[in-house]
Amino acid sequence: MLGWQVIRCVIGAANLHAFRDLVLSHPSWRGAGAIAVKTAVIYGFLVAALRLLGRRTLGQMNVYDLVVIIVLANAVQNAMVGNDTSLVGGIVAAVTLLVMNRAVGALLVHSSSAERFLVGEPIVLVDHGRVVATSLKRTGITEDQIMEALREHEINDIRRARLCVLEADGTISVVPYEATVHRSRRHYRGLRLG
Repeated sequence: MLGWQVIRCVIGAANLHAFRDLVLSHPSWRGAGAIAVKTAVIYGFLVAALRLLGRRTLGQMNVYDLVVIIVLANAVQNAMVGNDTSLVGGIVAAVTLLVMNRAVGALLVHSSSAERFLVGEPIVLVDHGRVVATSLKRTGITEDQIMEALREHEINDIRRARLCVLEADGTISVVPYEATVHRSRRHYRGLRLG
């Protein structure tokens, strides 16, 4: 009760009803359900679309990719909530996105086929110092990008790389000939698109 008294003093009694309606207005149950369904469909569409773009696009975003992500977020916002600008409508959309993300994460943990489909598998780009041309063509990776990854590992000649692998998260792992290869546990990183 004290909170409403403070608000009434700050904005005035005449504007209190307008303020309360603006902040606490909410869609009908039908409207909230429509927001939840539309948000779930948009989430599924974006996961599929980003998966089809390729993992390297997501692993190495440039300024143009960032602009697309920002504009994409603005474009789908209207499709999710429509004309509903209420606080409750935004919360329904946010909760739906969080629940969908959690459900996909749980699906990935329990289903290796879903993980292969949604996350993908590592792709060998260089095998014993030789570029695997079919892998480069399939992934859209250039030899310049492989050389960049090699330079990050202080390798200046592709023939010194035992293995270069495009990982599911979009990074390129490099194993030089001089390195000792150790097996390690796989670390689960959640949903990795690409």
